[in-house]
Amino acid sequence: MEMRNQQEELIRLLAAKQYTNLRQLLTEMNEADIAVLMEELEAEEMLKVYRILPKDLAADVFSYLETDSQQFIINSLSDKEAGSVIDNLMADDAADLLEEMPANVVRKLLANANPDTRQAVNQLLCYPEDSAGSIMTVEYVSLKENLTVNQAIERIRAVGLDSETINICYVLDARRELVGTVALRYLLLSDGDDIIGEIMHENVISINTLMDQEQAAAQFKKYDFTAMPVVDNENRMVGIITVDDIVDIMEEETTEDMEKMAAIVPSDKPYMKTGVTETYRKRIPWLLLLMVSATFTGAIIASFEEALSVYAVLVAFIPMLMDTGGNAGGQASVTIIRGLSLGEIAYRDIPRIMWKEIRVALLCGGTLAAANFVKLMLLDRVGIPVAFTVCLTLAAAVLMAMLVGCLLPIGAKKIGFDPAVMASPFITTIVDALSLLVYFRFAAILLGI
Repeated sequence: MEMRNQQEELIRLLAAKQYTNLRQLLTEMNEADIAVLMEELEAEEMLKVYRILPKDLAADVFSYLETDSQQFIINSLSDKEAGSVIDNLMADDAADLLEEMPANVVRKLLANANPDTRQAVNQLLCYPEDSAGSIMTVEYVSLKENLTVNQAIERIRAVGLDSETINICYVLDARRELVGTVALRYLLLSDGDDIIGEIMHENVISINTLMDQEQAAAQFKKYDFTAMPVVDNENRMVGIITVDDIVDIMEEETTEDMEKMAAIVPSDKPYMKTGVTETYRKRIPWLLLLMVSATFTGAIIASFEEALSVYAVLVAFIPMLMDTGGNAGGQASVTIIRGLSLGEIAYRDIPRIMWKEIRVALLCGGTLAAANFVKLMLLDRVGIPVAFTVCLTLAAAVLMAMLVGCLLPIGAKKIGFDPAVMASPFITTIVDALSLLVYFRFAAILLGI
């Protein structure tokens, strides 16, 4: 049944109060699809559907809901019911939920959760925000070195249902230090009397609890894993991160970078669920800052007002010069920011980057200047001195823009700022001012104004 048909059927069954049939329909659907359908309902109807869901399915569906919907459901449930929701969530999902809740609600939820859940969630909440420890889950399968394959399989049967994944099992010694891994398929293909310590893979790649989540995502990309162990500073295993968490992190980081590159304060809420006032608050600080910084370009134009009155035609080419410079700087900055985020570029690479950007700028600037010279002579019909002034400025603007566009993000990264902050808006403002200064300097030399 298509999603639209499922939604129509769900609404029909709700309106007719045919809850048994509705429950049957829901149990035949995927958890993520149920969450999507629930998000389309009014709040009270969504709560009805959630209460109809079987207990185990309800927990899975809950983890796919938007944060606002999760909070509404939690606040609508009794203390006991809310505690049950937390108990049935994976620890990392429960920690993510509690981070978004008011303190009084968090106390209520933890007070009604079972001790094991409470301990696991509290452990995750103690790690720094955006660290590997804060996004890991503590539900994984651990094995001891001296177990036989048969004993290991029995342990997997005992704890596997409550684990995030059983494809990879982690081998720990007596001090809970991570000493190896063993894949489930190897256990199934090995002799039942084989010892885990003899068949495990000892070259284990792990993530430290304090590693930034963006670096953790880079590790997944580098090694192409679906799950990675997380260890503390003493190599004791404390959890795992799975690829579904990494996909969420990559989406979050990409969205944040895009917002910063557009000069918007990052927001955790989806666009359609962000109010007008909140959207205004996110955008106006940067707009005010960039407006003030843009006054420098106005001041430069004003200072050359007398010269421009002699060659008024020069004014017509200012937007083209500023736009082209801003576009060139934006291209360079986006390339560099991507390289920084993927770990392809380091501070020591600045000389090579500058040399490359200079050559690219000369090629791009030369091509643009040549094309613009033809346009100026054939279409605009300006004099050769004016054409040379505009074209030389254009080539210089492209060169400056590309250098600024590549150096600013690297400099920001070096001093601890997010490189995305130094993207298009800031670069455009700087390049605009530099382009105008060069423009009027060339005009003074070539046109004698």
